[in-house]
Amino acid sequence: MAARGAEAEALFEAHTAAELRAVERRLRAGIEQKREELRQMVGERYRDLIEAADTIAEMRLSAERLLGAVRGLQRGGAARPGPAAPARPPAQESFYRAAAQLKLLLDVPEKVWGAVEAGRYLPAARLHLLGGHLRRQLQLDAPRASPILARFPILLRQVAAASHLRSTILQESKALLKSQTVSDQAVAEALCAIMLLEDSSPRQALADFLLARKLAIQQLLNQPHHGAGIKAQVCSLMELLTTTLYQAHALFYTMPEGMPPDPALPCGLLFSTLESTTGQHPAGKGGVLEDEVKLSSWFRYLPESVVEFRPALRTLAHPISQDYLRDTLQKWIAMCSDDIRAGVSNLLVYVKSMKGLAGIRDAVWELLTSESISQNWEAVCRRLLDKPASFWEDLLQQLFLDRLETLTKEGFDSISSSSKQLLTLALQELEVKSGTSALSKQIQFEHNVALFLWSESSGDLPSDAAWVNVANRGQFAKSGLSMKAQALTPCVQSFCSALDSKLKARLDDLLSYLPTDSSAAKEAAPTVQPRSAFDRYADAGTVEGLLRDHCVACIHHVLGCVREELQSAQSLLGGQADTPSDARLNAVLFMARLCQSLSELCPHLKQCILGQSGSAETALKETRSTKKLGKGKAQEVSPMQAKWQGVKAELLQQSLFAYQIWSSAVIKGLIQCFTRTLLLDTAGSVLATATNWDEIEIQEETESGNSITSKIRLPVQPSWYVQCLLFSLCQEVNRVGGHTLPKVTLQELLRTCMAEVLAAYEKLMEEKQEKKAGTFPMTQNRALQLLYDLRYLSIILTVKSEEAKTSRIKHDSRLEKVTDFLEGHIDPFDLDVFTPHLNSNLNRLVQRTSVLFGLLTGTENQYTSRSGALSSQELHNILPLASSQIRFGLLPLSMSSSRKSKSATRSTERVQVPPPVLTRADDEASRPGSLFRQFVTEEEDTAAPSLFKLGWLSGMTK
Repeated sequence: MAARGAEAEALFEAHTAAELRAVERRLRAGIEQKREELRQMVGERYRDLIEAADTIAEMRLSAERLLGAVRGLQRGGAARPGPAAPARPPAQESFYRAAAQLKLLLDVPEKVWGAVEAGRYLPAARLHLLGGHLRRQLQLDAPRASPILARFPILLRQVAAASHLRSTILQESKALLKSQTVSDQAVAEALCAIMLLEDSSPRQALADFLLARKLAIQQLLNQPHHGAGIKAQVCSLMELLTTTLYQAHALFYTMPEGMPPDPALPCGLLFSTLESTTGQHPAGKGGVLEDEVKLSSWFRYLPESVVEFRPALRTLAHPISQDYLRDTLQKWIAMCSDDIRAGVSNLLVYVKSMKGLAGIRDAVWELLTSESISQNWEAVCRRLLDKPASFWEDLLQQLFLDRLETLTKEGFDSISSSSKQLLTLALQELEVKSGTSALSKQIQFEHNVALFLWSESSGDLPSDAAWVNVANRGQFAKSGLSMKAQALTPCVQSFCSALDSKLKARLDDLLSYLPTDSSAAKEAAPTVQPRSAFDRYADAGTVEGLLRDHCVACIHHVLGCVREELQSAQSLLGGQADTPSDARLNAVLFMARLCQSLSELCPHLKQCILGQSGSAETALKETRSTKKLGKGKAQEVSPMQAKWQGVKAELLQQSLFAYQIWSSAVIKGLIQCFTRTLLLDTAGSVLATATNWDEIEIQEETESGNSITSKIRLPVQPSWYVQCLLFSLCQEVNRVGGHTLPKVTLQELLRTCMAEVLAAYEKLMEEKQEKKAGTFPMTQNRALQLLYDLRYLSIILTVKSEEAKTSRIKHDSRLEKVTDFLEGHIDPFDLDVFTPHLNSNLNRLVQRTSVLFGLLTGTENQYTSRSGALSSQELHNILPLASSQIRFGLLPLSMSSSRKSKSATRSTERVQVPPPVLTRADDEASRPGSLFRQFVTEEEDTAAPSLFKLGWLSGMTK
């Protein structure tokens, strides 16, 4: 192309436009001239070809006319009664007979080879036996005594070639027996040829037939296999087995005496073929010679023994008894079964997916269910084996299940190892110190969940949130806002998404082996396919059980890795004397959130465990069970659902264990600072931690009955270290997403914190009781402040629930002991005067700080409605005295009580775990962040008589 472009450029450079047009005209004229020459040359060659074809056709017609004329002359000469032939002398007549037999003997090998090449082995065997008869007639088997061999030595080669003909016919006949595509008649003729040449019995023919088919099975299993060829090999194997039984019935089975033959199931073909080959026929109707030989001029000189020759067996071919036939076939099937199982197992190793297994199974089902195979299968098995036979169930089904189990195990082992690597990588990234500047945004969100909750992103709301209802949205559609409402950080989402995608791949692969719609398939099966070879979905329950077991084992492996990491973190954090490192706690919190959300963010995990039918039943029950749970009826739980609930319980247990490690570490760090400040025993430290006191005027009555006014000073705020403790505790809870913390964890956090606070006060009490020299004395004012602090902490940190009664009784005894010690340093008369005002200040303080410390105080409904206690002097106390502790109480959220009950029942249904976790749903609505959960989990209640609903807002957050 480059050279032609250069030539064109050279032309344009060397010539003008007119010259270029002239060059173009010359080129076009030359092109047309070449085209015309090509047309003439092709036309001449075509004419020559047509003339040659016409000449060949004329020659063929001339030859056919000539042959017809010759045949007519032969027939006319034979029919014209000519003069009687002169009688030949006996010597000449014997000479002609010998010559005709020699001519036929010389023609036999050629005819045998022609029959072998055409696949006509029975005529070839008959001609070979005719040649042997001719050699015996001519006495060629004894070379020394034969006068003919002395005159015609070339016949020695003919005798030697006869043995090669016999071996060739036997070899080709036995090779034909291995083929599954030949007709019953061809197999019968091949067996008859073998029986005639080997002079064997029908039983030996049956053994030869079955041996050939066994070799065919071995050859089929040892073929090279590449991908899709495995399906063809297995189908060919099944077709070979079924064809063998059909042909065994057609060839060797004979109807019992007295029973009419069945036209649809022919039988005894071998014996009828033998009869037609060896039986006696009227003169001129039998023989081995073909019509072409009979038209030859020398045919009339052949002796009658040659013309009417028919091969015969030494012994009579007795029919095979049904018992022998049944036993032989059963032994053959048992003998081939081992080869088939081993061979098919080796083939299935190359099938790497369950979809491939399903394709092979369906192909086998379509083959065995086809009308040509299944039409008379039951009758053939009943006649030959006295029992039904199913090659799929007897040979292949267990092999497919074993391979399927291997694939499932390998798949879930891969998921387990990749999940472990992913977990290790995530923990390594999380253990980086928070002060490092190179932290990614996702790691920063893990270090501070509150930063993630209050950050905005484009994926917070779905793009169609304004016009698509929640009910019309996909099952697995999750918005960013719903993830934030549940404090599911990006790292947790990415881990669960990776795990869920792998589970989805395994589930989709396995679903190809299961029925798409079991009920529809069972209903349609009798009408679409009346004769089904086998139920290809009979092992669906076993397959789902394998999936369930390996999936649960995979989750247990992941949980085992999490457990090891948590135990190592617990030992490391427990061995640290100072404040625990945030890096290790971040990893612990990640594992806690991961285990807490794995069941929700991995929907395909639930499908793998529940299976196809279990997930459908669960989806139907979940839409109706909310109202039924309130009636006190026991719900029936299937084994699959029980296993799913067990997996959820184990996940939640690991989550609670991780949260327990975190809470213990947080309490340890905060209490160390609290105890250190509390035990500082100097005047400066006492003044540094002191807060404002309130001056109260009281009316007292003297002995004379007069009323006097006096002022007292009482604490109205806790000490600074108390406020720092509570606020730091709230900060830690808020940093990890406090509104999503399990109730058990939060209660344990408060219980542990209160126990450590009491221990600090007890230590202070012990030091003061020792009365060491140089220590700051316990004054009445300090005792009042300490008493006020302790009572305030006991109100904030005490868990008021049924489960905490025993621990609260223990705390009460310790609290009473410390309280008595502190009250011992206060004048009894002053204590009686101070107590009512102190209690009033304390209650007001608790109510006013209920919002500030809402993450701690919101765990219980500590206060009932106080609307009747309001007065005109305390209008500013509306916020502290509100009946609801929701942090965003000013939002117009109606029907809170009904939503609370719905949330409780729904949560109870969704999480069925041991008793410490079941109480989590009792008061969900009163916890901080319940508004978020209402947005995420509540559906629009059409029956609620509310004028204002947040259905649109809840739809946007999903």
